[in-house]
Amino acid sequence: MAFEILEQGMIAQQPTTGPDAVAACSRCVVTTEGELVCSFAVQEVLGQNDFKQVIVRSKDNGKSWTTPTYLWPHLHDEYAHIGSISKGPDGKCFIAGIRIPIDEAGESFWLDETQGIKQNTMFWASSTNQGLSWSDPVPIVLPIAGSAEAPGPLSVTSDGVWICSYSPYNTFDPSVKVDRNQVVYLRSTDQGATWSHGSMLRFEDTESTAAGSWVVELADRRLLGACWHIAPHGKNDYPNAFALSHDRGLTWTPTRSTGTLGQSSSLTALQDGRVLLAYSQRQHGDPGIRLAVGQPTNDDFGIEVDELIWKAEVRTQSNTSGDHEGWLDYSFGEPAVTVLPDSTFLIAFWLIQPDVRGIGFVKVKY
Repeated sequence: MAFEILEQGMIAQQPTTGPDAVAACSRCVVTTEGELVCSFAVQEVLGQNDFKQVIVRSKDNGKSWTTPTYLWPHLHDEYAHIGSISKGPDGKCFIAGIRIPIDEAGESFWLDETQGIKQNTMFWASSTNQGLSWSDPVPIVLPIAGSAEAPGPLSVTSDGVWICSYSPYNTFDPSVKVDRNQVVYLRSTDQGATWSHGSMLRFEDTESTAAGSWVVELADRRLLGACWHIAPHGKNDYPNAFALSHDRGLTWTPTRSTGTLGQSSSLTALQDGRVLLAYSQRQHGDPGIRLAVGQPTNDDFGIEVDELIWKAEVRTQSNTSGDHEGWLDYSFGEPAVTVLPDSTFLIAFWLIQPDVRGIGFVKVKY
């Protein structure tokens, strides 16, 4: 194997039932002081609209972690927040994601009849003290019809452009027509005061959709976006999709295939110009988390290696197909990579396996 697996473990382990029994959307950053800070969201039951954002910290490179600390408890009865942490060039930390209003305790954020997410907004929040305290979430009203699915973080480029992305989803209202055949970018040049938008990814198959989008700045200042490209029911799966921007996110190259056949994915830029693509694989080969190294051009992701780095005991909770429609039965997902000070990679992801649930990690060397 090109990747040497150094360690596996849990960042946060959760009970099988009761409050905050399910976790999602985990990601870590290394602060300017060398501490690891990980954010994720917790909920009582998959599909319930009660996500609470939490933070954990590690001072020993991931060997031990603090007890999870809630963010924004004064908002827990009003809004569900699902976000990912990131760090800007100046060391300032951000959490960005989606914000869903709560109208009734125990309600769902998902409606099978429309395959929709309750109408939401995006949000961002910031920390200027290594993630110890945070501003209240600032909403970003969506620029087009529909709700947002957005596990990827806010990226702050080397020249101060803020950029993030989301996949448009149906809402609970069947009369709302949503242009789902794309990934939308949100771009701000005034630190979140105003936002422009456009299509980061657009698919030739007009019936296909997206999820799990992500955008990063590469070492040469190009921007790279990628996502899970979801085929219509009954069609063969599409590989993950990607596109590049050479003008700081204003325009994007035509959408191309990464060549990696997976589901939820994430991007991490390396200092040498390459990029890490971590993704979930539930349907093809051994189930688990895979990690690829690429050197993208406009037309080719440039995969150098693509390997399974964590094998799941079960691919879904009750042996379903693992299709997008069956997401409530998933048993792991949303891997995200952090480059540690010793140049090893820590990959965090959520898992619901027979003997353990929570936020797991695997540490690898390349």
